[in-house]
Amino acid sequence: MRILHVLNDVEAFGNGIVHVAVDTSCLQAEDGHDVSVASAGGAYVDLLQSHGVRHYECVATPRSRTPRALFELARCVTDFRPEVVHCHMVTSLLISQPARLRRPRVRLVSTVHNSFSRSAVLMGLADRVIAVSQAVASDMASRGIDERKIDVIANGPLASPRKIAPPPRQQRSQSRVIVTTVAGMYERKGISDLLTAFDMVSGRFPEAVLTVVGEGPDRSRFQSMADTLSSRDRIKFVGFVADPTPYLSEADVFVLASRADPSPLVIPEARSASCAVIGTRVDGIPEALDQGEAGLLVEPSQPAALAASLERLLSDRRLLAEMQRRAASNLDRFKAERVARETVSVYEAALGGARH
Repeated sequence: MRILHVLNDVEAFGNGIVHVAVDTSCLQAEDGHDVSVASAGGAYVDLLQSHGVRHYECVATPRSRTPRALFELARCVTDFRPEVVHCHMVTSLLISQPARLRRPRVRLVSTVHNSFSRSAVLMGLADRVIAVSQAVASDMASRGIDERKIDVIANGPLASPRKIAPPPRQQRSQSRVIVTTVAGMYERKGISDLLTAFDMVSGRFPEAVLTVVGEGPDRSRFQSMADTLSSRDRIKFVGFVADPTPYLSEADVFVLASRADPSPLVIPEARSASCAVIGTRVDGIPEALDQGEAGLLVEPSQPAALAASLERLLSDRRLLAEMQRRAASNLDRFKAERVARETVSVYEAALGGARH
């Protein structure tokens, strides 16, 4: 099958959409498909090419000039002659529409990653729509996308071609307890809720420290907030790291306090590192935590409830160990190869009788 993935860029800046698209492209090529990627480029171009994936320069970003993007993608479609064009962002879907004029049998497939965006409904212009969680599928159907053309493929970042090999497990400290989050520094990620919750319990657990990994436009505000807390000396902001696995491996508890999060890649990564996980009951997080079997679930925007769950884990070593064990089980479904394989099945359904 000839597959063209279209997205804004392939930079290694922690964008989960890019990670999913790069993993899927590489693994589809490994399975024998003819795969290309059209984007503005970035650090993952070399990785793509090492897996036999061609890269076409196409400045398909919201800030790019639309005529230029249309011309570049049209040239790519003419040269590569794809059967399927897989669009991972709204802009890439919009500039891919004329591909049907050049190749009438081509099928457009979109993946809805950020369903909280108002423009996400435009992804329904594709022939088939992939939702990254059942919650996203339900949301898109409620917003008018024909549910008959929606397929659910949950994100799976484990055994990613972006990572050469999993690092050895870190020996966890007996003298301190590490609470960690890995998230973009945006308000919707609930960082302020986590800071408040940690401060609420820190007095009872002087051995506990909080590590905040990630970058974003609201980081300075969160750091300013942390500086006002009684626990400020035990809160560390790390910033962006290309691979947060070492931080996850040494953490005892991982917290994702998001107020909106369709299908976060970091939940399976934290589970793979045997962290006890606390997540909010929002969007795809409960699905990623086996509806609460593999982690504790709390309501979003409720720092007191988050603090209560933190206190449960920090005050009960047996419960902490049990939740770490549960998190590390039932992980096969989070492998990237499963995502790539199921995505090809969606392409086949989209093509139907269009192939000759």
